[in-house]
Amino acid sequence: MAVPVDTITKPTPASSTSTLRFAFGNVLAFFILLLIGVLAFSIRLFSVIKYESVIHEFDPYFNYRVTQFLTKNGIYDFWNWFDDRTWYPLGRVIGGTVYPGLTLTAGTIWKCVSGDDLVLQSLNIPLSVETVCVFTAPVFSAFAAWATYLLTKEVKGTGAGLTAAVLLAMVPSYISRSVAGSYDNEAVAIFALIFTFYLYIKTLNTGSLFYATLNSISYFYMVCSWGGYTFIINLIPMHVLLCIVTGRYSSRLYIAYAPLVVLGTLLAALVPVVGFNAVMTSEHFASFLGGMLRCSSIVASSPTKGWSGRSLSLLDPTYASKYIPIIASVSEHQPPTWPSYFMDINVLAFLVPAGIIACFSPLSDASAFVILYLVMSVYFSGVMVRLMLVLAPAACIMSGIALSEAFDVFTRSIKFYISSLSESLQTGVRDIVSGNNASPQNDVIKTDKREDSLKERPSRKNKKKDKEVVEKPSVKSKIEKRPLVLPVEASFFALFLTVLLGAFYVVHSVWAAAEAYSAPSIVLTSHSHDGLHVFDDFREAYAWLSHNTEIDDKVASWWDYGYQTTAMANRTVIVDNNTWNNTHIATVGTAMSSPEKAAWEIFNSLDVKYVLVVFGGLVGYPSDDINKFLWMVRIGGGVFPHIKEPDYLRDGQYRIDNQATPTMLNSLMYKLSYFRFVETDGGKGYDRVRRTEIGKKYFKLTHFEEVFTTHHWMVRIYKLKPQKNRIRGKTTKKSKSCLKSKGFVANCEGGGEEDIVNFLNHTTKRNH
Repeated sequence: MAVPVDTITKPTPASSTSTLRFAFGNVLAFFILLLIGVLAFSIRLFSVIKYESVIHEFDPYFNYRVTQFLTKNGIYDFWNWFDDRTWYPLGRVIGGTVYPGLTLTAGTIWKCVSGDDLVLQSLNIPLSVETVCVFTAPVFSAFAAWATYLLTKEVKGTGAGLTAAVLLAMVPSYISRSVAGSYDNEAVAIFALIFTFYLYIKTLNTGSLFYATLNSISYFYMVCSWGGYTFIINLIPMHVLLCIVTGRYSSRLYIAYAPLVVLGTLLAALVPVVGFNAVMTSEHFASFLGGMLRCSSIVASSPTKGWSGRSLSLLDPTYASKYIPIIASVSEHQPPTWPSYFMDINVLAFLVPAGIIACFSPLSDASAFVILYLVMSVYFSGVMVRLMLVLAPAACIMSGIALSEAFDVFTRSIKFYISSLSESLQTGVRDIVSGNNASPQNDVIKTDKREDSLKERPSRKNKKKDKEVVEKPSVKSKIEKRPLVLPVEASFFALFLTVLLGAFYVVHSVWAAAEAYSAPSIVLTSHSHDGLHVFDDFREAYAWLSHNTEIDDKVASWWDYGYQTTAMANRTVIVDNNTWNNTHIATVGTAMSSPEKAAWEIFNSLDVKYVLVVFGGLVGYPSDDINKFLWMVRIGGGVFPHIKEPDYLRDGQYRIDNQATPTMLNSLMYKLSYFRFVETDGGKGYDRVRRTEIGKKYFKLTHFEEVFTTHHWMVRIYKLKPQKNRIRGKTTKKSKSCLKSKGFVANCEGGGEEDIVNFLNHTTKRNH
C-alpha cells in the first residue's frame, strides 16, 4: 500500500539542531569526565613527587604485606594463611579475619598488568607489587568521581553530575584517605559505596531487574572491601521505610530493594570475615524490616544486644570511653571539631543547605534518598572523625546540585536580559524604518480606521471583561517565571561570587593535597630557618631490627607499630593494629606501666627479646608513647585492677616533671623514654613536647640495656638482659646452712660455684 506523500514525516531543522546539540553535549560531557579523572588522579601524587613512592600510615603496611603474600603464594594459600609473626604466641588466621577486597583488587591489577605475556614484560619495564599498592587509591579516586557523576545525574541531571564529580575529585576529606601510598580499605570502598548507591537509584528510576542484580554484586564488592558496608544495608531499608510511610511505594521500589536484601545477604555471607553475621548481628537487622522483632530475640541474651563495640560507639558516643578504652584510644575514633569540617569539606558546608532545598523542588524518590544519606552521614561524622569520609560524597552531591541550579538561574537571567535587549533594539529599528517609509495616504487610512474603531468600540463593561480574560493568563505566567529570573546586575554579581567561591575551594584543596595530607607518617619533615629537615627514624629503626636481630626474635611495642614492625623489620610482634585481643594489649600496657623488674618478668614470660618505644621529646614529635601512656594505663587497668590511673596523676594532672608521682617516675615507659636524655642538652633534660624539664634525670637500668637509638632519638630499642642464676659477691642463707654440713656438694642445691670455691679456700687455710 502506497503511503501518502503528506503523511511522510521529514526532520525539521529544529529537530536536527536539537539532535546535534544533544550529541555535542554528550561528547563534551565525556571529555569533561576524562579531565575530572585526570584531575582526581594527579592531585593525589604530591606525596610521590615530594617524598617517594612509599606506603603511608600504619594499616596500609599490613595490607601491603598481605598483598605480597597473595601474589607470591596464590589465592588458596591466602585463604588458609596462618600468620605466626603476629600476636605471639597466639597467631592470627589472616584469610578469615581480613576484608579481602583491597588485596584481591591490587593483586588482580598487578597480575593483569605485569603478566609474562603482557606489554610491560615484553618492554622489560618492571612493575613491583609496592608500586601497584601505592597507586591503587589515586586510580580508584577517579572511578569514585565518575560514580558520583552517575549518581547525581540520576537525581538532578548532567550539569549537577559533572559539578559533583569535580567537587569529589578535590574534596580534602577524600584526599586524606586516597593519596598515593594510602593503601587502606577506604581506597576502594568509597567507590564501591557510591556505585552501589547509584545502581540502587538507577533501579529505583527504571524498575530494571538487571540493574538490581548489578546492585547486589556491587554491594558484595563493598562487603569484601570495608566494614562500613553496614551503612549501606541500614540506609537503604530506612529509605524504603520512608517511602512506604509517605505513600510513595511502587513496584520499582520493590524491585530495587528485594534482590539487594536476598541476593546481597547471601553473597555477603560468603565473605569469611562476615559469615553468618550477615543475618545474626544487630547491624544487619534493618534490612529485614518486619523480621527485626523476630530476630531480636536471638540476641536478647547478649550484653551488647548483638551490636559490636564500634557500632555501639556510634549509637552512644560515650560507650567506648566508659567500657572499651581500646576503641576510644584511637585518634580517628574521636569526635571532630568544627574546624575539622572546614578543613575537610571547606565551602561545601555552606552549599549543602542550598542543595537540600533544591532537592525538594520537586521531591522524588531519588532526591529523598540523597537527603537521607546526607542526614545520616552528618550524624555519624559528628560522632567519629573517621566517618567524615562518608560525609564527603554526600556533601559533594548536594553542593553539585546547588551550584548547578544556581548556575542555571544566573545564566538564564543573563540570557533573558540579552534577548530582551535585542528584541527592544529590533523593535526600535523597525519603528524607525516604518516611520521613514510612511506616505500621506497613511494619514487618510489612519483617519478612516480611527472612525471605524470608534463605531465598533464596545461598551465599558464588555471591555473590562475582555481585558480580564486577556490579562489573567499573562499575569499568571509572569508570576510563574518571576522567581526564575533575577536582575542582570544581581546575576552577574552572584556568578562572580560563585566563581570566586570555586577558586577558593580549588586553592584550599590543592594546599591540603600538597601539604596537609601528602606527608607519610613514616617519614616526617619540618621547616626551619635553615631549611627542610627530614626525619627518617622509623625506617632506620626497622632496618636495624631487620639486620641486627635473629629472625625468630620477638619485639614488644605499643600496638600502633605492630604492622610496621612485621612488614618492614620482618620480626614477630606481641600485638598489632588489629586490636582483636584486648587482654593481650592490656598485658603490654601493664608491662609499660609497671616498674622495671615487674615489666621484665611480664616480657620475659612472653619470650620478648627487644622492646621498642617511640619518643619525641628531643625533636618535638607529639605522637610519641609518653603522650599515649595514659591509654596504656587505662587499657591495662581494665584487665589488671592493680594498675590504677590516679597513681600516675598529680592532683588530676598528667605530669613528667619534678611534680610527677613516684609511680610515674618508676614506670618502665618513663625510664625507657628518658634514659640518658639529659646528655642531649647539657643536663637540663628539657622535653620539647611537654615543654618542661623531666623530673627524674639520672638513673640506671638494671633489667634492660639500650642497644639502638635513632639519629633524632625518635625510636629507641632496648634488649632484655638475661636472667641471672646468682647474685655475685653474696651468699644466700640456704648456701650458708648447707656449707656447714658434711657432704655439702651433694646436699646443697641452692649453693653457687663461687660459694663452694670460697669455702674450699677457707678450709685449706685453716688446715695449714
